[in-house]
Amino acid sequence: MSGASGPAPVFRLDLSYDGTGFHGYARQPGLRTVQGELEEGLSRILRGAEFSTEVAGRTDAGVHARGQVAGVTLDPPPGEIPFPHRWAGSLTKLLAPEIVVFRAERAPDGFSARFDAVRRTYRYRILNREFPDPLRRRIAWHVKHPLDAEAMNRALEHLVGEHDFASFCRRAEGRSTVRTVERAEWSRRPDDMLRLEISAPAFCHQMVRSIAAWSVEAGRGRRNPDSTPAVLQARDRSAAAGAAPPHGLTLWQVDYSPPNSP
Repeated sequence: MSGASGPAPVFRLDLSYDGTGFHGYARQPGLRTVQGELEEGLSRILRGAEFSTEVAGRTDAGVHARGQVAGVTLDPPPGEIPFPHRWAGSLTKLLAPEIVVFRAERAPDGFSARFDAVRRTYRYRILNREFPDPLRRRIAWHVKHPLDAEAMNRALEHLVGEHDFASFCRRAEGRSTVRTVERAEWSRRPDDMLRLEISAPAFCHQMVRSIAAWSVEAGRGRRNPDSTPAVLQARDRSAAAGAAPPHGLTLWQVDYSPPNSP
């Protein structure tokens, strides 16, 4: 990359998206992804300037985001560093209604959307009633069996803190499955909804969906919530309950320490 001397400028984009029509966030050859659409939009508004992007959390196919954060490192010609105040509107015109960029700003030099994040919060929604709802089919897992929210929260109590979550993650070669869950709670919401809110500095692949699936097993009375420590200790994916469907999951918020906070 060529450009003005000094560090390449970095810009922060805050965006939300409906993940239904995408094969996840990360670019994949021949597949429609959030990153692919976002970078295509950036190419159009930046008119050929070279750039690279980084994201706070790569979401899977079908997973949504309310508070995703992307960093754009730009190498424009000397004297042509663009002001980002129009980026949000321009990108949203190109990408809406599935993707909306609701904030764009210059970030501090060296800002990393991924590595500077100190906390990620996800929400998982379950529609818990006999019949499904076509208006919520894209954002909530329909579970018709009655669920005991107290039992689901008892199962979560054992997951808060630092643990090896190998039983709740898809393993990636050479990557640790030790994570620290700061808080996790199911709450019963109006209109037959149950909602999990869970926060950690980082999650491993499919961890939240696996925790949601395990919670449902406990809520249905099919698994003892107090057996969760034994599942953790097994460090074996088969000891848990697989993964809940992706469409119930939303990356809700990403937190940064000052001065990177919005």
